[in-house]
Amino acid sequence: MTQDIFAALRARAVEAMRNLLPDLPEEAFARVQMEPPRDLTHGDMATNAALVVAKPARQPPPKLAAALAERLAALPEVESAAPAGPGFVNLRLREGFLRAQVPAILAAGEGYGDSTLGAGRRVDVEYVSANPTGPMHVGHCRGAVVGDALANLLGKAGWDVTKEYYINDAGAQVLALAHAAYWRYLQALGTKLTEEEYAQSIQGGLQYRGDYLVPVGEALRARYGESLAEPGGMPAGPSHWLDTVRDVTVELMMQAIREDLAALGVRQDVFVSERALVAAGKLEEAEALLAARGLIYHGVLEPPKGKTLDDWEPREQELFRATQFGDEVDRPLRKSDGSGTYFANDIANHLHKIERGFSELVHVWGADHGGYVKRMQAAVAALSDGKVSLDVVLAQIVHVVKDGQPVRMSKRAGTYVTLRDLIDEVGRDAVRFTMLTRKSDAQMEFDLDKVVEQSRENPVFYVQYAHARCRSVLRGAGDPTAADLAAAPLESLADPAELALIRRLTAWPRTVEAAATAREPHRIAFFSMTWRATFMYCGTRAARTRPCDSFGGMNRKPQGPGWPWWLRRRRSSARASR
Repeated sequence: MTQDIFAALRARAVEAMRNLLPDLPEEAFARVQMEPPRDLTHGDMATNAALVVAKPARQPPPKLAAALAERLAALPEVESAAPAGPGFVNLRLREGFLRAQVPAILAAGEGYGDSTLGAGRRVDVEYVSANPTGPMHVGHCRGAVVGDALANLLGKAGWDVTKEYYINDAGAQVLALAHAAYWRYLQALGTKLTEEEYAQSIQGGLQYRGDYLVPVGEALRARYGESLAEPGGMPAGPSHWLDTVRDVTVELMMQAIREDLAALGVRQDVFVSERALVAAGKLEEAEALLAARGLIYHGVLEPPKGKTLDDWEPREQELFRATQFGDEVDRPLRKSDGSGTYFANDIANHLHKIERGFSELVHVWGADHGGYVKRMQAAVAALSDGKVSLDVVLAQIVHVVKDGQPVRMSKRAGTYVTLRDLIDEVGRDAVRFTMLTRKSDAQMEFDLDKVVEQSRENPVFYVQYAHARCRSVLRGAGDPTAADLAAAPLESLADPAELALIRRLTAWPRTVEAAATAREPHRIAFFSMTWRATFMYCGTRAARTRPCDSFGGMNRKPQGPGWPWWLRRRRSSARASR
């Protein structure tokens, strides 16, 4: 039987319905489900099989449910089956069948819950992709954790996963960063200019003033000496130093970003440069492909909503037929100066992914990019002729709180809590788990004080506490191997709390597949928290009702026949050795 007992019982239900209705086509059973009932007092599982096949079978659902219940009740793993409601069947599993899952779980080890759902399909998961304009801060953390957890989840569910970081190293922000780094370079040379004098000398002013660029300026001086300096000190024209300063600055910023991500446990497989793609002609290649399919035309867009004709200048430009693929309006590909729009460069990026053979693309974006989803999905559909999918997971902003007060963050002002500081203070695992305790598209408050609090109010601490209690009982048993545990007699596991824990464990494979399908890694954190609650209840209840059992009574010394066999054996051995 498969690791997923819900999938196994679903297959049994479908088989029973096929025997009852042999003339029904296969597609009639596609929507059959087997899942936990909403009210757990009704049983261990419930199926909608009779309800979904009633219409094509032209039979009343209650009649089919009664016939299905009779067949399912005859299965050796089923204690009882009863029709319910408008066509559901509730199942209660035999205790022996539930206990038999424990050795199977132990034998699978970390592979428990592995799935073939993804069928080896290649998926590119792009996440973080922060502009390389400064170190990683807490604001980047949520997308990094969600993306990494999702990539790991898809891998466990059977996809062939590539983790990718798209480096936004083209455009005005990176040019502004280069000017800011050049200022730090001049400082390293001992310039007599003031910061404001320098800021007034460049268009747009000095946009990035954080001290994190001081080491970049020193690195530029160490590499190039005074060769990048303008005569007289004032940067009259950037033509001879801009490319060098920009490239070195991006290189050093990305080095720092990789180190910060590594400290968070995030290691991407591929780093793709936007500037390199543009230089390689990917934008022109994408335009040619879309033009060949009749998806580019020259036209004039309607004025944006909220604009008046006085501030709207109609201009004929190159447009992508995004509306043909579900977008609200067609999208421009070139700016007035002939360079690619931000959207056009993203099209080049996605063409690059498609050419590398991915059949599925997943992005984790900040919630402020929500309006960008439809146009990007339209572009992917157009580029791949509908053969490649794009799923976008939106991560809402994280509000950081310290001492009850919000912490405001700005890379431009250089004021923020860095990701490295956060990890050093509370630990990598605590940061990752906390970021997954809310659904990614829900706003979140990250309280720097509560995340290190050792109380039930802190889910990280409480899950870790449950794990510590698990380890405690194993140490008390002499650290038996998984094989030893799998060979233990399990008949003593009859307490309702123990059986509830086993039921919870059997839901893990189903949870993995459901979370991967929905692209929702927070479900894994939720599972851990509900498992913790079940386990802690089991241990507390068992300690009250009898000396010990295989999952409870961790803080008692082994005694009596009620104790699990490995604890009794260890105590007997200790007596014999005295």
